[in-house]
Amino acid sequence: MYNNPVSIKPESLLQRLCCFVFLQALLVVFIPVTTAAAKQLSIATAGAVGDGITLNTAAIQKAIDALAANGGGTLVIPKGEFVSGAFFLKPGVNLSLDKGAVLKGSTNIDDYPELETRIEGHFEVWIPALVNASNVNHLRITGKGTIAGGGKPFWDEFWKARAVNRNVTNLAVKRPRNIFIEDSKDVQVSGISLRESGFWNLHLFRCTGVLVKNVDIRTPLRSPSTDGIDVDSCQNVAIRGCYISVDDDNIGLKGNKGTSAMDDKTIPPVEHIRISNCTFGLGNSALTLGSENTRVSDVVIENCRLTGTNKNCVLKLKLRPDTEQHYENITARNITVQNPNAQLVSIQGWTQFFDLQGQPAPGQWVTNVTLANITGPLHDFGRVDGPAKSTVSNLAFKNINIKLKNSAVMIRNVQNLKFTNVKINGVAYTGDPGTAAK
Repeated sequence: MYNNPVSIKPESLLQRLCCFVFLQALLVVFIPVTTAAAKQLSIATAGAVGDGITLNTAAIQKAIDALAANGGGTLVIPKGEFVSGAFFLKPGVNLSLDKGAVLKGSTNIDDYPELETRIEGHFEVWIPALVNASNVNHLRITGKGTIAGGGKPFWDEFWKARAVNRNVTNLAVKRPRNIFIEDSKDVQVSGISLRESGFWNLHLFRCTGVLVKNVDIRTPLRSPSTDGIDVDSCQNVAIRGCYISVDDDNIGLKGNKGTSAMDDKTIPPVEHIRISNCTFGLGNSALTLGSENTRVSDVVIENCRLTGTNKNCVLKLKLRPDTEQHYENITARNITVQNPNAQLVSIQGWTQFFDLQGQPAPGQWVTNVTLANITGPLHDFGRVDGPAKSTVSNLAFKNINIKLKNSAVMIRNVQNLKFTNVKINGVAYTGDPGTAAK
């Protein structure tokens, strides 16, 4: 193609400079450049100070902007404790936390400027997360460091408000999430630890092709609304090898809520979710569908353990009286329970903060739910009792051998209920609703 290469005979400093620029341009065009992922920029280089005191929001955002402007790369949090308010990753910019690195969320709510965001099944002007990412395909958040929100002051403020008014809503006290990722494809979050989140720890919204792997998520008791991972209107999500111990749902599948929720065509269903080889400590449920959701299908949680000491649950389906819901093809299998206070299953109405807004109550449909190969000591079986306008069908229990403190089994309003090789306290249980295993 280039049989007659350009001949350049520089005769002056200016000509030499022009020659250099020209050759550099040829290199850019014809020689592969280093990929953006290989570029790294430490926030310390951008002026961040890891003393646990200095507010580094501006320095971190400046580093992100610089990477994005130069083709992308990886923002590195080095060893140290770096305090920050909300910052926003950009397309092509990944985040890596070195071992010993702590990204600490500010406890000043003013460091999280309000904007319109997705929260609890709708959009409203609320506060962003500590780490935010929107339309960031191929995002990677990796490393051996920790993202630790400034949770306790926010939790304390919530409990103070709840003491004054028992009906105060979860959103009445603004509390930052640790990570919020929205509208993105091919996302991976791996290796990091999440601590002290003011609200949900990892919130994924309208994402596809997500892998969350070997992430350690912990908050103590009395840390309200600290869900581990919330999969909101996402498809093709795999959660593997994680440890989650929080004071709310370990993993929640979420979507829209309200009497018109199904009409919103911008909110896709939750589909094709795989959860495997995870361990759950504290929590309300290893896997929860709801409390806000419309359509969920093709979900498997398998090869997991419940090891905590509070009233956790293997599988919980929340049915809202103000929301049309369709839950189908949900499987929990190969689960070992080592929690004497846990429940096996809960499928029933969820009436916290529901609002029919003067409209007739919609229905809920639950079908093809299977719990199989589950063993260990629990407190009780739980409860399956669909609300008046719900239909629960094709519910199967297979190869279950559990020891219960309370051996009563309460199952009502179920069509096509099957028990296969189920033992409760060593005695075969054949599935008579409302009876107790001896």
